Amino acid sequence: MTERIYLSSQTLVADIEVIDCIPREDERYSIRLKSTIFHPQGGGQPSDIGWLNDVEVVHVSEENGEIIHLTTKPVPLGNVFARIDGDRRQLHSRLHSAGHLIGHVGELAMWRPIKAHHWPGESKVVFKPEAGAKNMSVEDIQISCEYYVMQDLSCNITLRDDGFREVSFGHFTPYPCGGTHVASLGQLKGINIQTVQIKKGNLTVYYDIA
Repeated sequence: MTERIYLSSQTLVADIEVIDCIPREDERYSIRLKSTIFHPQGGGQPSDIGWLNDVEVVHVSEENGEIIHLTTKPVPLGNVFARIDGDRRQLHSRLHSAGHLIGHVGELAMWRPIKAHHWPGESKVVFKPEAGAKNMSVEDIQISCEYYVMQDLSCNITLRDDGFREVSFGHFTPYPCGGTHVASLGQLKGINIQTVQIKKGNLTVYYDIA
């Protein structure tokens, strides 16, 4: 099973060992690594892309517990130099972290986050009401988010003994999460709460980030 370096490190470059390179019918190649810095698609977040030496990694997924890196060309077995597209990683980390922050803000108003989607241009967090849930407007959520962004709360990551990871910002309750995040909420300047909708009792907050 591939060691997931990205769970404990935000490094964008590393020397990595290729252990499998299998051609596919779509003229791409499935690459399996001994360890990886690439975040696979999942948890509401798109995958990292980048390079193994000079070969482009166009998608990363998890299949049957293994992390598969799709490339445009074959990669030789053995040691290679892995690089992640840093701009794409930063955007996804900011969107994902913004989703966490919106989740925390909703919980303060007695709304429980039940699912989230952190893709560029279509990011949202969905909530169920708890007892005593309060109305939340776009302006309410925007002001609260900006307040905590100004506080620049630090990201805290805990790797549990059972293999799961928890992520929290400052004093907020940790969420189990395997995604990538900013080092602190100050990097979320430009967060923009777009719309708030209630349907069948659930509240959905749509957002983006500059």
